[in-house]
Amino acid sequence: MAAEGGVGPLIFIIAGEPSGDALGAKLMHALKHADSKVRFAGVGGDRMSAEGLHSLFPLHDIAVMGITEILPQVPVIFRRLNETVAAIRAQRPAVLVTIDAPAFVLRVIRKTRSSDLPVVHYVAPQLWAWRPWRVKKLVGRIDRLMLLLPFEKEFFDRAGVPSVYVGHPVLEEADAPRQADFRARHGIAADAPLLVVLPGSRRGLVGRMLPVYGAAMRLLHRRHPSLRIVVPVVSGTAAQVGAAVRDWPTAPIILNDPAEKRAALAEADAALTTSGTATLELAVAGLPMVVTYKVSALSAWFARRLIQVPNVAMPNLVAGRTIVPELLQEKCTPEAIVEELDALLRGSEVRAAQRSALAEVCAKLGRDGPKPSERAAAVVLSMIR
Repeated sequence: MAAEGGVGPLIFIIAGEPSGDALGAKLMHALKHADSKVRFAGVGGDRMSAEGLHSLFPLHDIAVMGITEILPQVPVIFRRLNETVAAIRAQRPAVLVTIDAPAFVLRVIRKTRSSDLPVVHYVAPQLWAWRPWRVKKLVGRIDRLMLLLPFEKEFFDRAGVPSVYVGHPVLEEADAPRQADFRARHGIAADAPLLVVLPGSRRGLVGRMLPVYGAAMRLLHRRHPSLRIVVPVVSGTAAQVGAAVRDWPTAPIILNDPAEKRAALAEADAALTTSGTATLELAVAGLPMVVTYKVSALSAWFARRLIQVPNVAMPNLVAGRTIVPELLQEKCTPEAIVEELDALLRGSEVRAAQRSALAEVCAKLGRDGPKPSERAAAVVLSMIR
């Protein structure tokens, strides 16, 4: 779709999951601001569509994680892979931008790599955490790697991968507009404990986490009868989440408006979240959290033999120490979740300690200068030959 102002360079952009869709939308917005003639093609979700992308196919066709979760989707994924490769060859874009989802996009890059197609990859694979030997797959395949986290650059520099730290776009959420008085709008008493629950953006992950979360909410409600719950959702999981939370003790407030989500984070007391980008959103909002994650037993067996870092939650990785509790795999039980959340909801000192540590994380990420998406847009445009 051509941007207003005439024909300009075509940027083929691929996001492989909802978090990548959010990054892609911010990047597209910044690119249009920098060059009003830029055009887009590729793969994305609702947010990138709102910025002018006509996605080749629905994002959820390839937004799958975990060994046992991927296997049933293999025929669909490979069909979509071939469609993407064919579109790139036919449209001959000025630059290819791939966002996260390395299992999918690195295959696309391998099949379309040529001297006249610059490749920019946004969001470094977490090879510093597990399978570091796979970094060699990036050497010679991408022209620029855009990093979200400051400590990543040393690792990729050592490996000979051309990289640039642009910063994490969640930092932009701190300045994004939001309405005040969230509690008043939703009839929540000022002294009622308010919990934000973030079960993930992928359907498979949501399906694993919500039964555990539901059991935890029933136990937590016994300790906090006035508890109110907010559950932000993305379009791909809204119906799934709505069905799963119907039997929770207090009817949760389901939000699909990003501005309302930001308002909820500003007024909540604590959050229960899956590990991922959401943890940095909470960090930027200064909202104390409990981080969880659960995969299939087979996926967990492989992960334990490959992960080489002591933490998985991004705030802990950036801080270099454990500042938010992590309940992973067999430790992710309703009882353990309740104990951690109860400590946050009851203990003002516990909340204050987390908020102080989260402020340190935001300082390390950096908030000065151009927005991360603007820096990323400048890198992409600089690669067009």
